[in-house]
Amino acid sequence: MITIKDVARLAEVSISTVSRVINDSKPVSPEVRRRVLKVIEETGYKPNDVARSLVTRRSYLIGVIINNLAQSYVADIVRGIEEIGKMYGYDILLCSSYSSKETQEKYLQLLNRKQAEGLFLVGNRFEDEIIELAKGLDKPSVYFTRDIKENMNHISVDCNSAVYEMTNYLVKQGHEKIAYVSDFKDRTTVEEDKITGYLKAIEDNELEYSNVYVVGSNKHPKAYELGKTIVNETSNFTAIVCSNDEIAIGIMDSFIDNGISVPEDVSIVGFGNIREGKFVRPELTTIGEPYYDVGAVGMRMLIKMIKGDRAQQGLMELPFTLEKRKSVKNIKNN
Repeated sequence: MITIKDVARLAEVSISTVSRVINDSKPVSPEVRRRVLKVIEETGYKPNDVARSLVTRRSYLIGVIINNLAQSYVADIVRGIEEIGKMYGYDILLCSSYSSKETQEKYLQLLNRKQAEGLFLVGNRFEDEIIELAKGLDKPSVYFTRDIKENMNHISVDCNSAVYEMTNYLVKQGHEKIAYVSDFKDRTTVEEDKITGYLKAIEDNELEYSNVYVVGSNKHPKAYELGKTIVNETSNFTAIVCSNDEIAIGIMDSFIDNGISVPEDVSIVGFGNIREGKFVRPELTTIGEPYYDVGAVGMRMLIKMIKGDRAQQGLMELPFTLEKRKSVKNIKNN
């Protein structure tokens, strides 16, 4: 195995000079740098990461804690994190917590022992104790979560404006009786923003009907069950705005199985633009969140924070898109 001593001998420099070139720690003349790098390339020398971290006091490691790896959009977020990490020379340690507070605590302690330089946390919500523990580790951290806390560095889209725009789109298609389906009674801050956007659109368009149903979950099975309970109420509305795509698909499947045609009888829209929305029939109209960019932009933000850029702290807001597909019917001229 080629060692740093071999590189120094072949390049006719000292071991400390090779170390300075590898770690970019002190100035080295261009000629010497080229000579050392040429030997490294020719010999295939790989620096010892442990030894390097002891010298530089850098681990070049980012800890990524995911609440639920099974969610389809998570893969896009992780891909963005990983690709930008590689671009800047960082590795990621991916941890799946299954929304367990105890597991999150364990992983935060592990990442601290591994000397991770930053933390990226992705999940619907995180308990206050976990957020405080993460802050106590004194590492730059970035969140993508549905429940925003004070002084939290996070990536988001303007959910209020997104739902407002989607509800207005339904109004332009002739819908005047529009319901909303929320996830939990214990609403996250992001869910509050969505409902506020829906109600504002109802008010601005001077519509007389508004109704917020609650699923009690953000998953397809619970939404399917809710669909069965409200199937007899479909004469009260012509369209439904759903908190997320899984809920929208669950409601849509339930309606279709119980004789309600989508979009002929009721139009349904979602939020999130998960992959499944393109493959259900009819294809789901939804709000698109740029999940790859969440990971990529968040990782850039985190790396800049690691380098001491305080201007990166706070909210980084990304643009949303209105994905118009087949689950909405224009009833304006009916």
